Amino acid sequence: MQVRDADSVRYLAFDRPDTRNAFTADVARDLAAELEDLDPGTLDAVVLTGAGEAFSAGGDVEAMAERDETTAEAYERIRETLGRVAERVLTAPVPIVAKVDGDAVGAGLSLVAAADFAYAAESARFGASFINVGLVPDMGATVTLPRLVGLRTAKALALTGKLIDARTADELDLVNETVPDGDLDARIDEILETLAACPTENVGLAKRAIHDNLGRPWSDGLEREASVQSLAYDTPAHEEGVDAFLTDRSPEFE
Repeated sequence: MQVRDADSVRYLAFDRPDTRNAFTADVARDLAAELEDLDPGTLDAVVLTGAGEAFSAGGDVEAMAERDETTAEAYERIRETLGRVAERVLTAPVPIVAKVDGDAVGAGLSLVAAADFAYAAESARFGASFINVGLVPDMGATVTLPRLVGLRTAKALALTGKLIDARTADELDLVNETVPDGDLDARIDEILETLAACPTENVGLAKRAIHDNLGRPWSDGLEREASVQSLAYDTPAHEEGVDAFLTDRSPEFE
């Protein structure tokens, strides 16, 4: 995996172009490790992308063919690799941005669905292709996909494995936006510039509150919302935001 930090952004690029950036257990472990202990004091965002012509083609089928494990062993591997990646993306204290410059299928699609922002090149394609190899969606897709695209559409994708183009993914809200292939870098830079101007710690708190409240009864959700908001009240960013509003100026968040 290629790892690069620049201008308070960490860029993580899958680097197995010969396999169209297919996931193995080791790749998932490496990604989970890179997403651990992200510091909102030094990072504004993380960008996920793939080297070569694909974002990620999903699980490495050749590695699947060589696997010999019990159901219990499979559970432990899945939970500690693919499950851990989803957990780290969903709980990261900084926004995770998927830059989809090429196909995102299987676990690749799952990662896009888990990200906080996703932007795709027009030539990209998406598919929950797990069923094509007799599997069910993983890396959090059974949790995130129905919430993004709706239950029936999630079933249509997961139960057929069909590919959709980037424009369709955009219409389904699987991605934030689709742009011409040559404009993707510039669009990613724009959203990173926007995020850099925001108070990262408080962005993380907002993300935490939204994710914590998925599926909660509204009464429990209000309790959780109040709990996280009380933390936001006690931050320098809140103090700066209020002062900027009262003095009629743009806030300058650290």
